[in-house]
Amino acid sequence: MPSAQSTPAGVGDIARGAPRLAVVGGGWAGLAAAVQACRAGQRVTLFEMAPQLGGRARRVRTPGGLSLDNGQHILIGAYRETLALMRSVGVVPERVFLRRPLALVDPDGNGLRLGSGPPMLAFLRAVFGRRGWSLADRLGLLRVAAGWALRRFRCDPAASVDDLTRGLSPAVRRSLIDPLCVAALNTPADRASGQVFLRVLRDALFSGRGSADLLLPRTDLSVLLPDAVAPWLTAKGAEVRLSARARRLERAGSGWSLDDEPFDRVILACSASEAARLCGDCAPEWAATAAAFDYEPIITVLLHSRGTRLAQPMTVLASDDAAPAQFVFDLGAIDGGGVRDGWFSFVVSGARKWSERGLDTTAEAILLQARSAFPAGTWHTPPTVLSTLAERRATFLCTPGLRRPPAAIAVGLQAAGDYLAGPYPATLEGAVRSGLAAARALGS
Repeated sequence: MPSAQSTPAGVGDIARGAPRLAVVGGGWAGLAAAVQACRAGQRVTLFEMAPQLGGRARRVRTPGGLSLDNGQHILIGAYRETLALMRSVGVVPERVFLRRPLALVDPDGNGLRLGSGPPMLAFLRAVFGRRGWSLADRLGLLRVAAGWALRRFRCDPAASVDDLTRGLSPAVRRSLIDPLCVAALNTPADRASGQVFLRVLRDALFSGRGSADLLLPRTDLSVLLPDAVAPWLTAKGAEVRLSARARRLERAGSGWSLDDEPFDRVILACSASEAARLCGDCAPEWAATAAAFDYEPIITVLLHSRGTRLAQPMTVLASDDAAPAQFVFDLGAIDGGGVRDGWFSFVVSGARKWSERGLDTTAEAILLQARSAFPAGTWHTPPTVLSTLAERRATFLCTPGLRRPPAAIAVGLQAAGDYLAGPYPATLEGAVRSGLAAARALGS
């Protein structure tokens, strides 16, 4: 297999006789697992089938030479494990993110703005300070939210987000619940798991000061973690193999054979479908569960308007059958100008129907949406399409009662990924936590 970066055995911090660990997959789960295993003194070989690390959160190069992300990602202050991992490999979050209090604001300036202070008090202030809602809207939201809190943010596993929010007014559901749900779960509210949604709300809005803060990347996603992890791993004596797809996994004595290469332990941090393929013979029941997911795409359309700056770095948009995007990000405002000044990332989550209509149709609809959603005079020059990106298997469809496979597959064999059984939807934090947990479970 080709090796992009490698270090001979015995170099760095790894003892020659330490257990050999294969990490299959160089997305954020695999990177977290590899870092944790290196810290514990294991000899790590990381396999990544793509020519670069990062998985679904990385930079891509367009045919026109632009350096873009493969989709717009944001983090929040509650992503503590992800932020700690970044710091551990030399990335300074304060430099690579624009940190702002949560603000779900529409083009007219109306929306929920979370201020500083204790989370519950900040939420109360935000609800009563939100323009455009009636008193009944506000009281209804507080009553329903209090019920969630009294039940410790738990509900019937079969409940959807729609079921949870039936006591809310249409205005609150349309302007708050729908965008929060599709942003967090990439699943429409009528199909989304209420249990997972409540866990996200609990951790984001009520778990501590700053937990709901938006962390908007000032740079491309590869800089946030993958670019820093690769040299960190090689300095520790690990080997990173790019363009190296694992073909075959078999039990070999007390360990494992990966494409006829012996390893004491293996972490499958690849996609659920790849993990299911590799485990088809050695763990058929686990593989069947991992292969059964339904997926939901995300489409990102990048527009350019020279000289334009939006009022908010992130703006919530009303979406319907003619207007695809739920959010737009002013990339120039986020990174302070430079190359991305006048770039606007329009994000279509839960994008299955738009994916079926085609990317050109989606981009045309977003051009119309951009012109009609904002007040007159917003666009300094008419917006044009720079690029359209689609991640067709962006996340699993997070539905009520969804069966997700466990991390443990067999002795010495663990999975890592945001799709595994757990309380979170498909997020970077979920991926990182699963990678750390898999490495620790194998003796790290």
